[in-house]
Amino acid sequence: MLYALLAAFLIALDRVTKLAVSAKMPLYDSRPIIDSFFNLVHTRNTGIAFSMFSDAQPFVKEYIIPAFSTVALLFIIYIFWKAESTGPRTVLGLTLILSGAAGNLYDRFAYGYVVDFLDFYVGSYHWPAFNVADSCITIGAGLLLLESFRAQPNPEQEPESA
Repeated sequence: MLYALLAAFLIALDRVTKLAVSAKMPLYDSRPIIDSFFNLVHTRNTGIAFSMFSDAQPFVKEYIIPAFSTVALLFIIYIFWKAESTGPRTVLGLTLILSGAAGNLYDRFAYGYVVDFLDFYVGSYHWPAFNVADSCITIGAGLLLLESFRAQPNPEQEPESA
């Protein structure tokens, strides 16, 4: 239940931040927050991560990308359902990924694009703009990656006796 509440909160946070940026900033506007490091921007990503496929044919952007996103979300739900008996870090990671995927998928179906607004950079080197949902997906994937590196007990190895 706690994870469901967290997912609902993160999806709501993603929606509220995207709506606020869309309402308060003109498209392609940029406002410095931390000089030479962080801006708030208002961009629309019609592609997938890091704007890949943003110049694809309309059929790809309108049907293939949302279909792929839907299948990916269903796969995450399936993994989440199968992972209930695993550790809390795995469930937290999956909750974050699920929340982010749901937030971005909502935008794709509702608008045909995802609003991105977090712009980090050093000098002229900018990381592609992203949003709360993207952050959830990245942090969740990082947690799952870290969890996969945890030492797994070898079933053939006998435990040390004390």
